[in-house]
Amino acid sequence: MQHLKKLFSLLLCLPVMLGIAACGRGQESSSEEIEKATPVEQTSDSEELLLEESSEIVSTFIPETTVERDSTLVVVFSATGTTKGIAEKIAAQTGADLYEITAFEPYTDEDRDYKNSDSRCAIEQNDPTIRPQIGSEPLSLDRYKTIYIGYPIWFGEEPRIMDTFVESYDFTGITVIPFCTSGSSGIGESGHNLAALAGSGNWLEGERFGADATDEEISAWVGAS
Repeated sequence: MQHLKKLFSLLLCLPVMLGIAACGRGQESSSEEIEKATPVEQTSDSEELLLEESSEIVSTFIPETTVERDSTLVVVFSATGTTKGIAEKIAAQTGADLYEITAFEPYTDEDRDYKNSDSRCAIEQNDPTIRPQIGSEPLSLDRYKTIYIGYPIWFGEEPRIMDTFVESYDFTGITVIPFCTSGSSGIGESGHNLAALAGSGNWLEGERFGADATDEEISAWVGAS
């Protein structure tokens, strides 16, 4: 009878023991799943190499520096070569670079027939909105501190191609000094016209020269300007 009681008690405890064992296995399984679901952060060799290269790029970067304005330029438009001769003398005396404005459609002798009201120059000068196309290559003014701008006087004013030029560039931070050549007319309002059209730069009073201006005359003007 006692043996039957012990066997009966054992049978009653068996489900409880099996349940405990199952819970233990479930906890172990859950822990394994959590470990598998949470990968360990590791840095691969390729990622380390990329980080090193990025550090080198940052360490070798050099900021762009502003170009210092310390040079002089002489700009000239000269249909006959007279104004260019003066410009070359100014460039030689100041050690300046020389840039010649040329027209995309060159001016012929017939174009410059001032007695003909139907000539090209007469038509252009009578219409202040005309902007003849420039044929010479564009230039950079970044390094220039001073610019002399020369041109002939046509019908008492600057040629319209000069208007094209000054409207095409930014003269901020630059001292601009106009000069002209003519048979008898003075520089008139041409320098002021160019300054207004440019809308930038420090424009000084200009000077008129004859075709036979001497080196001494030019030198005296350059020294005073």
